[in-house]
Formats: sequence, C-alpha cells, structure tokens
Amino acid sequence: MYSQSTVIAGGLAHIPVLIGVFSFIQKSFSKRASNFPKDIEPKKQQVKPVEQKSSSKPAPVAKVAANTVVKKKHADVPVNIYRPKTPYEGTVIENYSLLKEGAIGRVNHITFDLKDSDPFLNYVEGQSIGIMPAGEDANGKPHKLRLYSIASTRHGDDFNGNTVSLCVRQLQYEKDGETINGVCSTFLCDIKPGDKVKITGPVGKEMLLPDEEDANIVMLATGTGIAPMRAYLRRMFEATEKEKNKWNFKGKAWLFMGAPKSANLLYEEDLQRYLTDYPDNFKYTKAISREQQNTKGGRMYIQDRVLESANELFNMIEDEKTHIYLCGLKGMEPGIDEAMTKAAEEKGLNWSELRPQLKKAGRWHVETY
Repeated sequence: MYSQSTVIAGGLAHIPVLIGVFSFIQKSFSKRASNFPKDIEPKKQQVKPVEQKSSSKPAPVAKVAANTVVKKKHADVPVNIYRPKTPYEGTVIENYSLLKEGAIGRVNHITFDLKDSDPFLNYVEGQSIGIMPAGEDANGKPHKLRLYSIASTRHGDDFNGNTVSLCVRQLQYEKDGETINGVCSTFLCDIKPGDKVKITGPVGKEMLLPDEEDANIVMLATGTGIAPMRAYLRRMFEATEKEKNKWNFKGKAWLFMGAPKSANLLYEEDLQRYLTDYPDNFKYTKAISREQQNTKGGRMYIQDRVLESANELFNMIEDEKTHIYLCGLKGMEPGIDEAMTKAAEEKGLNWSELRPQLKKAGRWHVETY
C-alpha cells in the first residue's frame, strides 16, 4: 500500500513528462499546419507574373490581353486507349506516295483499319497515335514506339469512322559517309496492305480544334506538319464531314505551307478544291524554298510569308476567336518566332509578352518533332 503523500508525490513527478508530451504534439500539429499550404499555394500563384506584366503593356497589347480568356478544357477526349504493353494490331488498308515527279525524299499516306479494335480506338482531330515498328534494335530489344500526328478526321478518310490515316516522311540522314534510314518511318513507308502494325494511343490535347463554329484558324506547317491541318480542313470543308458533325464552319481558315519544291506540296488537289468551293472561308499561302525568293533575294521560307502578311495576320490575332497552330520540324519554330516578333512590332505589339498570353488562353498551339 502506498501512502497518500507517496501517491501525490508520484503524480507531481509525472507532470513535467505530460507537459513535454503535450508540447511535442502541439509543435507537430503546428508544423504540419504551416507546411500544408505550401503544397497547394504555388499552383494558384503561377499565373500572377503574366497578369502583372500585362498591366504595363502599350494599348495595342493590352487590347489583345483583355480579350484573352483562360482556355477551356476539352471534354470527352480519348487518351491512351491502347498502351505499349497492350497495343492494338491494326491492318494496313492502303499505303501510297503523296509526292509528284521530281520531288525530294519519300512521303506516304498510310491508312489502318480500326474496326476490330476492342475497346474501339477512337480519336479526335489534332491527336497522335504511336507506332511500334517490327523487329529489334542492336541490343536485341523491341524498337521504341514513335508518335505520328493523325492526318484524318475522327470519321476516317472513307467517313465510316473505322480507320485512321498518317502522313509519313522517311527520315534519312548522313553519318560517317553513310546514309541512315529512320527505323519507324522506313518501316511505315515499306508496309503493304494486309500487314499488321502495333498501334498505341491516341494521345494529345495540345492541337485540338475549338468548338466554336465561328473561330478563325491560322495554320503554319512544313512538310508532314500538314497532317493535323489536313484533318482540320476536312472537318471544315468536306460535305460529308460537315453533315456527320453537325458543325458548320463559319470562320476563316488560313494555311501557311512550306515545302522545298512544288512537287513536295501535299494534298494539293484537296486544298485547291477548298479554295474554289469556299473562297470566303479559306486562304492558302505557299512558301516553296527552292523555287521562290524572298524580298532579300534568298530562299522563300514560311517565316518570310508570315512577314509579308504581318498586318492581316495580326488583325486576326487581335480577335479573341483566332487560334494559331504550328506543326513541323523543330527547326522551323525559331524562324517563325522571329518572324512573329517582327510582324508584331509593325502592329505595335510585343510578341514575347503576347505569345504566353495566347498560350495561356489556349490560342497558341505548337507540335514539333
């Protein structure tokens, strides 16, 4: 038996321990409370630099910024229905050259049958699919997949909704005096109708078209960068497409197309037909580097055409309904950026400040490879 004095003394002896425990718990909760906002606040504050910069712009820049709204999220866009570990084996329907006599290189239009895919491999304009070439690399491993922009609308070239098409240029380059052929591009250009090809995807939300029928679409493309533009234009101007989509394009579509020679212009017959049938809605500007000259007497590139059209182009960009799409080799982007900078200056605009605003608003779309 413990005496009353002993029990009281023992209890008092534990008080410092209890105070220490409560102090530790309080500090722990305080630390967590102070750390928690740090995990979420930066995301909310990321847009502030753009807003602060726009407040000090000259009047024309402020005009464009005021019309710039936060981009809308696209609903119901299919992504990664098929992945590298579980690809879909599609059957080649057709594979033919897109080039005219005298062209440089090799560019093919290739169509795959999707009707047996389960789940169905559906997609929308502006997306890409992955191709896994047959064979193995030097280390005995399967070749890595390559992504290619889709060149057809969601309804396919035959409008039945069960095919997907690509526009593929065979990659070739010199190394140590030897010509090297790209693995996947050569595989695709060589396949024949009836062959099976492993397909993944679809992927991508960067190059999607806006939903508004009265949107203006400016397209800057070189070579096979025409692929997504072809899909857009078919959606806009093919009668069967318009009927299926219940979408009647009322805006202005302007395509700037770069190619080394006239024989390298892709889908030219369709583009000329759109010009004839929809002169009020479609404009087509070509830059053929080895056949045309710019104002300085050098080769004509797409950036030269942008400079020539600076006033009209930026009149469109000042309209909040205008979207700009750029697709092609990575090497084209610096030239386009420089041209847009000079063109913007002629309108009293600052392209280095305007471009991120357009990007934030979902009006500046870039896909290079």
